[in-house]
Amino acid sequence: MDLLETDNKTTITTFILLGFGDAPGLQIPLFLVFLVIYGVTMAGNIIIILLVITDHHLHIPMYLFLGNLSCLETFYTSTLLPRMLASFLTGDRTISVGGCFIQLYSFGTLVVAECYLLASMSYDRYLAICKPLQYATLMSTRLCSVLSALSWLCGITVMTLVMSLMSKLKYCGPREIDHFFCELTPVINLSCSDTSLVTLVGLTVSAIDTIPSCLLTMISYICIIAAIVQIPSSDGRKKAFSTCSSHLIVVSIFYGSLIFVYALPKKEALREVDKIFSVFYTVLTPLINPLIYSLRNKEVKKALRRAAKKHGISKRFVGDAE
Repeated sequence: MDLLETDNKTTITTFILLGFGDAPGLQIPLFLVFLVIYGVTMAGNIIIILLVITDHHLHIPMYLFLGNLSCLETFYTSTLLPRMLASFLTGDRTISVGGCFIQLYSFGTLVVAECYLLASMSYDRYLAICKPLQYATLMSTRLCSVLSALSWLCGITVMTLVMSLMSKLKYCGPREIDHFFCELTPVINLSCSDTSLVTLVGLTVSAIDTIPSCLLTMISYICIIAAIVQIPSSDGRKKAFSTCSSHLIVVSIFYGSLIFVYALPKKEALREVDKIFSVFYTVLTPLINPLIYSLRNKEVKKALRRAAKKHGISKRFVGDAE
């Protein structure tokens, strides 16, 4: 049953995710594309998690942050893509109201946590490059653990507040969500209750969570780039710039799309653009992050070779660990 009669009003029990449209010819190609993205994303992040856990050389703040980021994005991707893949394959776009709320809560928690985790990681890199002599004192393993835990806690706290308000909303129809997942604004807009409070709270926490953490991240990287300019070796400057510019591009895509989707006023004409920007931070960023932050990192490559050599994988693949 998709409808219930309560208090002389018809209450819907399922939503319909419209996704990327009705074109039948696109469903299988989209399924294959997103299946490959999901597989690569999961493999990359799980490899990093295992390396950080098992290799004692990586038990330092920088790589503990990376392990947390990979763990977060493993859950992050699994919150959205399996449901999307099933929809492409079966054509079933319905999702229960409860299932939609669970997806929204899980996804929102992870997005907020990632904002604060990326800011913490940028601060860690700022200390390592701009204050190398004080780094061991300023960024201990304990502080790294505290910052990581606070990132997760902020996500849980913010979304618990938002969902406590959303749980009071009534849904009487329509039930079509013009998106590929249960995103906050489209779900709120379907309610037949007064949504002014939850809309205000949602917009406020979105701005608080994205803009300050984005500014902290950008300021950290500006300071890092200023320090890199002073490196006397041209090769050292190129290598450092290559790494930092890659990080900055990924962070800019993530925060830029988040600010566009959540912190700016909504307009009907921008609905399709909003969907495209959502793909950037929900699908592409988790795919790129393992490559940019970790698999291009020298120490992570060494750890990967050591792990491969330990398990007897081809010498040609392993190479020298040192």
